[in-house]
Amino acid sequence: MFTALALSLAQLGDRAILSVLRKSLLLTLAVFILLGGAIWWGVNRLLDGWTYNGSLAAAAALIVSMLALWLTFRAVAIAIVGLYADTIVAAVESRHYPRALATARDVPMAQSVRMGLGSAARFVGVNLLLLPAYLALMVTGVGTAALFLAVNAWLLGRDLGDMVAVRHLSPAELPEWRRRTMARRFLLGLAVTGLFLVPVLNILAPVLGAAMATHYYHRSRR
Repeated sequence: MFTALALSLAQLGDRAILSVLRKSLLLTLAVFILLGGAIWWGVNRLLDGWTYNGSLAAAAALIVSMLALWLTFRAVAIAIVGLYADTIVAAVESRHYPRALATARDVPMAQSVRMGLGSAARFVGVNLLLLPAYLALMVTGVGTAALFLAVNAWLLGRDLGDMVAVRHLSPAELPEWRRRTMARRFLLGLAVTGLFLVPVLNILAPVLGAAMATHYYHRSRR
């Protein structure tokens, strides 16, 4: 895992990876700006005629947008990076695993979009489903954080693993591969979830996660 992280950090300067990082950050920022604009417009219309309705709408947009950024940054960022994951994986394979690159299949954009939306939907759906458990464990002090970390490590491990595996495995082979690599992908997800918790590194976490997953996939198959 440390080797995968070190190799991924060393390759951050690649032109292809920098391009994906720039585009993914701009798209992520655009999503939250659009969310804030939509909230401002909705609240402004709802409070039309009230005194200070514009100020109230701006305050609501700021608060909700910041809360959404804090709670869903991981889901949005991974979904958007998923659109360009093929570029990251190909760049890593080109430098470190050329034989694997020679037999890899390019992932169509439509499939990348489906995978990204599926990742975001699983994150939101599973965490909403577990909301009662999160609330119940708050009395323990650390139970909520531990459960959230474990669940999202599992989800993230699947998402990152699939970004690489779909280039090398057929749809029929994927379920068996997921079953066999569940523990290893959980550790990968746990490591990248940890990166999301570190200031500055959390901005790089989606791109680093895709690169780490590539190293993890090929080194595990060896």
